[in-house]
Amino acid sequence: MGDVVDSMLDLMRRLPPTRTEENVAALIAICPDYADDLLGSVDQPLQLKTDRATGKDYLACDYNRDGESYRSPWSNEYDPPLDDGTVPTPKLRKLEISANEAFDTYREMYYEGGASSVYLWDLDDGGCRRCPPQKDYVPTTPQEPSGSWDSIHVFEAAERGRQAHYKLTSTVMLQLITRRGSTDGEGAYPGKPTAEKKGVEGWKRDGEVNLSGSMTRQTEQDWPLHDASSHITNTGRMIEEMEIKMRNLLQEVYFGKTRDIVYDLRSLDDLEKTRRQKELQKELAGFIKR
Repeated sequence: MGDVVDSMLDLMRRLPPTRTEENVAALIAICPDYADDLLGSVDQPLQLKTDRATGKDYLACDYNRDGESYRSPWSNEYDPPLDDGTVPTPKLRKLEISANEAFDTYREMYYEGGASSVYLWDLDDGGCRRCPPQKDYVPTTPQEPSGSWDSIHVFEAAERGRQAHYKLTSTVMLQLITRRGSTDGEGAYPGKPTAEKKGVEGWKRDGEVNLSGSMTRQTEQDWPLHDASSHITNTGRMIEEMEIKMRNLLQEVYFGKTRDIVYDLRSLDDLEKTRRQKELQKELAGFIKR
């Protein structure tokens, strides 16, 4: 069993991250007996659903799913309705409501849009699941960039007297598509038409760049515990610090490396000018060595 699941996960790491849902569905169709193991191990782009009772949006993920139904954190009801669905205890449900209100404010302050959901459940030593902001950018014109930001934070909380030990696993899934072209059918270069679409996906247009992928990080910390609401403060602080670190890593490593590769492949300066500069550098280096 372990070898099959490991092979499936190894294959997922080598497939395009923009087609995670399709790839997971294909693997489940091939090995249906391992569907639960695969779904519990692979982070997929979060789906947005609307609570019929409150009209509020919430995120659907593996941790609020029971069969084919998803539980809303706002009304605590399943959609489609499920009579024997798993729900948190009254004490934990009260904390879940407060956590959703707090992190919804956090989402609005940091992301100015999107959706956020917090799901809690009982473990032997306590625990919670948070699916915070999903931020989608929908372009208004074909030339504007489009993309999405999905961040998932999984907490395990163990109370130890007046302290709590938290283990945080954070995953960020980013998709960014930039386009350069015109609406008259031309591509990135004047006089060169874009490739005709083929099939459902179609070919990439000239000047289109797709930067997609995911990043996962873990950390463990101990924080004081004054009352039940302290969990919200403590986890909020840890999530804020982790997201700042991961955003900086994305900016410096992923975007920075992509920019370096593009600049190495395509020079904006005149090639003859660049050649003369290199010759001058070699000449100056020769004088220094003398």
